[in-house]
Parts: sequence; structure tokens; C-alpha cells
Amino acid sequence: MSEVRSLNFIEEIIENDLASGKYNSIVTRFPPEPNGYLHMGHASSICLNFGLTKKYQGYTNLRFDDTNPTTEETEYVDNIKADIKWLGFDWKNEYYASDYFEQLYQFAVTLINKGLAYVDDSSAEQIAIEKGTPTQPGVTNQFRERSIDENLTLFTEMRAGKFADGEKVLRAKIDLASTNMLMRDPILYRIKHAHHHRTGDAWCIYPMYDFAHGQSDSIENITHSICTLEFVPHRELYDWLIEKLEIYPSHQYEFARRNLNYTVMSKRKLLQLVNDKFVDGWDDPRMPTISGMRRRGYTADAIRDFCGRIGIAKRENLVDIGLLEFCVREHLNKIAQRRMVVFDPLKVTITNYSGDGETVQSENNPEDENGGNRDIPFTNEIYIEREDFMEIPPKKYFRLAPGQMVRLKSAFIIQCDEVVKDNDGNILELKCTYLPNSKSGSDTSGAQVKSTIHWVSIKDAVPVEINLYDRLFKVENVSEEDGDFKDYINENSLQIQATAYAEKALTSATLADRYQFLRKGYFCLDKDSSTDKLIFNRTVTLKDSWAKERAK
Repeated sequence: MSEVRSLNFIEEIIENDLASGKYNSIVTRFPPEPNGYLHMGHASSICLNFGLTKKYQGYTNLRFDDTNPTTEETEYVDNIKADIKWLGFDWKNEYYASDYFEQLYQFAVTLINKGLAYVDDSSAEQIAIEKGTPTQPGVTNQFRERSIDENLTLFTEMRAGKFADGEKVLRAKIDLASTNMLMRDPILYRIKHAHHHRTGDAWCIYPMYDFAHGQSDSIENITHSICTLEFVPHRELYDWLIEKLEIYPSHQYEFARRNLNYTVMSKRKLLQLVNDKFVDGWDDPRMPTISGMRRRGYTADAIRDFCGRIGIAKRENLVDIGLLEFCVREHLNKIAQRRMVVFDPLKVTITNYSGDGETVQSENNPEDENGGNRDIPFTNEIYIEREDFMEIPPKKYFRLAPGQMVRLKSAFIIQCDEVVKDNDGNILELKCTYLPNSKSGSDTSGAQVKSTIHWVSIKDAVPVEINLYDRLFKVENVSEEDGDFKDYINENSLQIQATAYAEKALTSATLADRYQFLRKGYFCLDKDSSTDKLIFNRTVTLKDSWAKERAK
């Protein structure tokens, strides 16, 4: 029986709206700014907006808020669309705020004609001073009393490019004594002589977010415009503009952000990490971006599961990234192909094994009854992990030691007979014997062993490079720390194992494949791999080793 989940507060609103006949169906939108890559905060919003219209049989628009040409790039547009599709969602309509530039301009003209907007020549600093403080009302300047005709003329000249950047702005005429600072004659348009990635040089005035957002929602007949909590003070202006323009009454609803610990989810800070080369681009596997997590090996299923588990609420909180990693492990355990990879090799020669070798079979995924088996070459020279041998073992040490036996995964039982060292006492090689009748699946040896270790045949081993990723930051809540957030970067967030040895089956790995390296963790092929150099990224460890380290 599937788990029955209670409705969140937005679902309750929607069900009431549908039941009362306020709407016959719902329409939402996902409105990203194309000035960076999407991160996990956006993933929650995507799952919410698209999930609601899937549940209630409506549709979602993808609308790019491209109102600031100085920060926007087509690269970001393309990656945002790719991320949404990878997460498993699709939009009915692809729109851009720039599609509505002419209509938004006419909306502004309407406000001027109603005496509800005016052109202000004041500097940004002067406007800020004249707005007052939360405890002191703003003051009126002479530009607020301009006539409708003068405002229309000046606004037309602003559009025509007559004025320099910052020389004039268009402001709404609302209430300079409002308790909501955002209602104290907010700026609606500013001058920016900048090339736009879609409209080129057709415009040199651009609407502010607060003006473009609600009106774009209205143009698209959005029923439920879902934002995060920082937009609560903006809702009054959202409603005021719709009311004064007498257009479709879209309504804004707010939910709390879900921040992750040990990372940052501010696009400004993420851009700093990229520009200052603390990470290798927006899709660096340590980044909380969707593309970074995809490159690291996270699955869309796991991210959707995580977003469903944390849900939505009206109070912000810090979510443990361990929950996300739990969701990733849960999914990868079901789908990941098992492979053997030795990170720190120690040579083992099986002295009583003769011939050219043979193949043994091992299951691809014990969790998948249809996963099948693969052939693995077995020879008399193999690599094992150096940590799987101890010359002077403590009690209850069950791996390989002098005179002690261990099973090689899917192969034979071996016993260590001799330890070969160099002149400095470093262990170079182990000489072992095997029990010929101990082959996995047909063992008649009667030998009792308490440990199984992984291995690879030296003759058939494939050298690979391993990227071992960890938390990007050393502190749990970066935003609460003093000083520059970059001071708290974990210098050990990436450790590179330059040469590990993998079984031959990994030569066919693709970027879409997910693997569990036995006893090591979950891994995926990195995009920088080539046929000459295979590179694998650690997605997550098998267990929450970070939590164990913190508990020490």
C-alpha cells in the first residue's frame, strides 16, 4: 500500500478553488531568470509547480524573466530547459518576459494616463533617501507632480533612447507614507542601454521584476502564482498593479525556501565560486546546481523523491543534505550496476593456480531479479585493496592475514602464505594459495570464511581515475558565519585517486550508467572521460560517513 500524504497548504487552496467553481482548471508558471544555472531550491519549485498541474490536470508555463540584459545569456536559457526536462517535467508554453515588452510598455502608459505613474529624474541615492525609513514616511519631490502629458512625453523619449542610464526612471504613484516600503512609489522602468539576448537593441528601457512579474502572470491567465516567502511584501504591489490596470486577477501565494546545509544556494554566491575558480564551472559535482548533481551521478528520481519528502511549508528551515543523499542511495541501490574497482592496489600471486585463467560470473545487481550476470576474468595475479590485508591483525579481524583465509568476491577462497617486502619493510606482494573446489556457486571445500573482499585481475585491469567528492563547505549553516563565505570552503571537498584499477566491464560505461563500486560507494562516469582515460565521480558513499566523522 502506498503512503497516503496529507495535503499541503497550497493544495488545500487549489482544492477549495476548484470545489467552489472559482476555477475550472489551474495554470502555474515557473519563471526563472536566465542569469545562472538552476539549483536545488529551483528543483523544489519545479516539482511544486509542475506537480500541482499534473495532479489537478492543469498546465504549467515556462517563462523566462529576461528583464535584465546585463546578466542574461542564452547559455543559461538552454541549460534551464535541459534541467527541467531531465527532472522529468515539460511545459505547455515557453514564454519570455521579453515577449511582452510592448504590452508591458502600454500597461505603463495606461498607468501614466490614469495619473498613477510619473517620470522621476532623481538619482537612485536620492530616491532611497526620499523613501524614508520603516518608521518615517517618505517625502514628495517636484517630479511627482508632473502632468500626465509631460510624463507621457518623457516616457516616450526614454524609450527612444534620449537619456542616459540612470538619468530617469518611471515610478508608480502610490503612497509615500505606506507601512510597506515597497509601496512607496516603486520604480517600474529603468534605462539600460544594453544588448538583450533576444530583442537585441530594440529596447533601452526595461521593466522591473515587480512590474513584469504580475502583469506577465495576468497575460498568461496564471491562476496560482507561487513564489517564495521573500515575495510576501511584494504581493501588495502585485495586487495593486493588477487592480489599477483592470486585467486578469492572477493571485500570488508564497511558500518557504528549503535551504541545504553545508552549501549555499544564492546565485550570486554560486557565480562567485565559478568566477573565482573555487569550482570547475556551474556543473562542478560539488555545486548544489541541478547540472552539478547530474554530473555527480544523482538521479532525477532521487531529487524528486527528496523534494516530495521535504514538502512545502510557510516557515523556512535548513534541510539536512543527508536526507538528499539517503534518497540518492535508495534509488541507486535499486538501479546501479555492481562493479569491482581497487583504489589502493596490493598485488597477490596465487602460486598454485596454473593456466591462462578463466571467467567467473557475478551478479550485476542483486536488487534486480532481471539484472543478469557478467563474466569477470580470473587469473593467478590479482590486485586487492591494501587495507584488506594486515600483517599483524587484531582479534576479530576477518580479512586477509598470514595463514588466514578470505573469499574473493564471486571467485575462490585464498589463503595468505607469504608476505614479500622491499628493503625498507614495505609490503610489495602477497603469495597465496587457493582452494580449487571453493568456486562461488559450486563450493565443496567445506572451508569456513567470515569475509569477502573485491579484486581485479592484473592482466585485465583497466586503469581509471577517481574523483572523491565531499561537502563543499566545512560548516553547516554558511549564512550564519562571520566574514566571507568563501573562507569556509572545505579544502578537501575533492580528492583525486589518480590511478585505480577496475574490472574490464567498466570500459563500456556511458554517462547515463550508474555504478556501485563494491564496498566503496556509488559512482558514475564523468563527462571529461575519454577512451584513453576513464574518470569516475563518487556520487555518495555507501553509508553516511560524514555523519560518523562529525559524531567522533
